[in-house]
Amino acid sequence: MPRTLPGKIDTLLALRADGRLLVGRERVTLLEAVIQHGSITKAAEIAGFSYKTAWDAVNAINNLLPRPAFITHTGGPRGGGAEVTDEGRRLITAFRRLEEKLGRISNAIVEEGLEHEQDLLFWGIGLKLSVRNAFHCQVVEIIPAPVNVEIKLKVTPEIEIASIITNASIAELGLTLGRSVVAMVNASSVMLAPKDEALRISARNKIPGVVVDRADGGIDSEVTVDIGGGKTIISVVTREGAEDLGIAPGVKVWAIFKTSHVILASD
Repeated sequence: MPRTLPGKIDTLLALRADGRLLVGRERVTLLEAVIQHGSITKAAEIAGFSYKTAWDAVNAINNLLPRPAFITHTGGPRGGGAEVTDEGRRLITAFRRLEEKLGRISNAIVEEGLEHEQDLLFWGIGLKLSVRNAFHCQVVEIIPAPVNVEIKLKVTPEIEIASIITNASIAELGLTLGRSVVAMVNASSVMLAPKDEALRISARNKIPGVVVDRADGGIDSEVTVDIGGGKTIISVVTREGAEDLGIAPGVKVWAIFKTSHVILASD
């Protein structure tokens, strides 16, 4: 006889990075509130987020989608506002549909029990990443070599980055031209330099951007840089280094990281 589980099983659909939620029920609720009120301040209040937490949430979602889910407007009769794009609305619809399907699975488990322990796999659908920066990319060039292979990736129409991986990894990940992948970079691997400074550095990946936030804590500073196309990249540098560079919102910088620090993942 199958075992019957008491009570209700609450399904959890989540995408996480470094212990922080990228896409989940609360984040989707935040986007839905933006649609209703046209304001991230009001949406954060409704969703129970702080203003900074709400911004972190939408930035993380934007980074993992091919196109931004969330944009802001300045000016206008009401002084600007926030908008969920068509991509964001598709995300909401897809998430709610999948959440509903998982809910039906959990209800079936409660009513019918479990025939096999493998059924427990239904309970933990999610992906955990150990990095702060995760970008949805497309493979645009593969440059072969005897040992390591250079992969060029399009993050946005204006931004390309490169990664160095082994030939064995090419086969394991199934990488081909046009393939969608997730490129991940640790925040501590992202260096910053003033935009007006002539760079003399061996790191291949150099992305121009504008600082949108700096949070100081202890000896380190977390810096969020807008790199365009609805994407942001996070750098963790020493607080002393941030002071020396004059890092503050509005400052133009280069975000720099090595090809060997770009980790790729595919489904």
